Amino acid sequence: MKVYVDLIIFLNFFFDFILLLTTSIVLKRRTSIKKIVLGSLLGSITIIVLFVPLTTLTLFLLKVFLSVLIILITFGYSDFKYFITNLVYFYLISIILGGFIYYLNVSFSYKNIGMVFFHKGISINYIFILICTPIIMYIYYKQMKVIREINSLYYKVDIYINESKLELIGYMDTGNTLIDPYTNRPVIITNSKKFESIIKNTPFFYIPYQSINEGGLLRCYKVKKIFIEGIGVKKNIVVGVVKDKLKSNKVEVLLNYLLMEG
Repeated sequence: MKVYVDLIIFLNFFFDFILLLTTSIVLKRRTSIKKIVLGSLLGSITIIVLFVPLTTLTLFLLKVFLSVLIILITFGYSDFKYFITNLVYFYLISIILGGFIYYLNVSFSYKNIGMVFFHKGISINYIFILICTPIIMYIYYKQMKVIREINSLYYKVDIYINESKLELIGYMDTGNTLIDPYTNRPVIITNSKKFESIIKNTPFFYIPYQSINEGGLLRCYKVKKIFIEGIGVKKNIVVGVVKDKLKSNKVEVLLNYLLMEG
């Protein structure tokens, strides 16, 4: 039986490309096509190990190791949970797509006499690649556009108070237009423990606020100034402290949309 290694590598590259692209879409990971291509190239080249005489255990461990490398190349490493999530979903999607393609091949690309199967016609693998690649690419680009728009609302923020400088990750909340009713100053909101650690014995005051679900009094502090990367220095700002979770775990301060003005 003839084995065309170049054809196997070609098919494996596109399958790995589709798998990584799908993983990126499902998990909403922001990664570049270049990294997905590099990960796919590694996956396609390593198919050669199947032609090397290895024990079952060695082959399994090698595949796991290569999968780890592919995930690290494609998505990078943020923390252990992020890495494991990427790896697990990569395997799950591989199993689902692999099983689906196997089913299509058995149903449409092969005929059988009893338990003996014969290939007939064009392989479903090629049809799958031709149809799915442009569809998944379209979904990927649409999602990356949305992710870029969301990420454009994240800013690095420096808060200056009590002769200290505090670096936080901020999010420009279009729904936050809260102002101090007494001085007409915009209010930004934080739940940062780092902020609380440097405001001990600092005078504070309360301002009333009203949200969709609740209202009350917000504990606030005057700050010397804040610096928002990409926007600039803003003075006459009030920082309100809350205990609740903000936009996401990585957001430490909700910026006031009024800061976008002038």
